[in-house]
Amino acid sequence: MTPEHADATNGYLQTIGRVSGQPHEIEIWFAVDRGVAYLLSGSGGNSDWCRNLDANAAAEFTIDDTAYPVLGRRVDDPDEAARARRAVFDKYSERYGGDLVEWRDTSAPFALDPIKASR
Repeated sequence: MTPEHADATNGYLQTIGRVSGQPHEIEIWFAVDRGVAYLLSGSGGNSDWCRNLDANAAAEFTIDDTAYPVLGRRVDDPDEAARARRAVFDKYSERYGGDLVEWRDTSAPFALDPIKASR
């Protein structure tokens, strides 16, 4: 994901439904750090999109009409989880205007790793 897309307000994550097998798209807040898009699940990772990524990591993430093939994963590493939470929180805390501290601290972090095109 390119730096010029990092300031976009929303991204669009398309997963494959774990039950239906059909594409499922959501609009979601995100932050890009070190070329990885990070998302936070306020449901603690129980949302459909989270469970869809658990069942099938292959997904597509669209920012400003640019679609990126990605592999989604739950972030288990504590250092990476803290970085993900901080990146998303820092991006939206002033834009949102409300208190996002509890959301930051209790959300399940997910990473979308870009799939490199083979040559």
